[in-house]
Amino acid sequence: MALLRTLKFITAHPLNRGRKVAAVADFLKWQIGSRLVPGPVVHPWVSGTRFIVRAGENGLTGNIYCGLHEFPDMAYVLHSLSADDLFADIGSNVGAYTILACAARGARGYCFEPVPGTFQRLMDNIRLNNLTGRVEAMNIGLADKEGELAFTTGENCMNHVVAEGEAAGEVVKVKVRTLDEVLDGQVPAMLKIDVEGFETLVLQGAERTLSSPALHSVVMELNGSGTRYGFSEDAIVATMKRYGFDTYDYDPFSKSLTSMNGGRHAEANTLFIRDADRARARVRGAKPVSIHGVLF
Repeated sequence: MALLRTLKFITAHPLNRGRKVAAVADFLKWQIGSRLVPGPVVHPWVSGTRFIVRAGENGLTGNIYCGLHEFPDMAYVLHSLSADDLFADIGSNVGAYTILACAARGARGYCFEPVPGTFQRLMDNIRLNNLTGRVEAMNIGLADKEGELAFTTGENCMNHVVAEGEAAGEVVKVKVRTLDEVLDGQVPAMLKIDVEGFETLVLQGAERTLSSPALHSVVMELNGSGTRYGFSEDAIVATMKRYGFDTYDYDPFSKSLTSMNGGRHAEANTLFIRDADRARARVRGAKPVSIHGVLF
């Protein structure tokens, strides 16, 4: 069943519309090759960037099959950021969004990954793309106050803060700080937040950042995981609205933004934008990107 879902996702992906057979071949080649010759592989990506990928790293292998795994959100990053911008990647995992923002588009960046083993793989990708002078990577978590929290370590891109009463496997204690404290007055043009349900406390520690007009966009995963901590995603949307953000869908081909009027995606990222006219002007002026022979 999982295989059928994966193949359906690959063949339906917008960047595979004219290459469905080739996309499935890429999938099979990776599945077979990564078993016959296990170990890390350097894969070429967007605009001369590269990433190191290993078997089972689902957040990266989707980019092998599809070009951009999370197409609308990743394309929005490519279309709306420039070398003048600061980007913050909260819950960066091994750094796909940091690579797009800071290597492909030249932005400066902060990235936060709490799990030590994952952080080392993030650093490998930062070094591979010559980003050590442009990106400050921090092996910490973010929350509403400074302290220490336990994180799972064996769930790949779904590692998360251990909830009270949760029966977790291997865990690690990690220092946490607030985004406002770390940035110390610097304001990103965009945040990407993927913290597996812990968004509420991350946002509570980012009040100054969220209040600044310089922050124009937030890409945030809202997949229902917040219920493990008793958090409401309706409350998150309401909080973002108080800061002046509405939710939008992005079409990378037409470079168009359509208001969702406070709606959100249940199993994907939700795009929050403060000033839609400003965002539209940014994406209209973006340099086109070509992946798999598709220009967008």
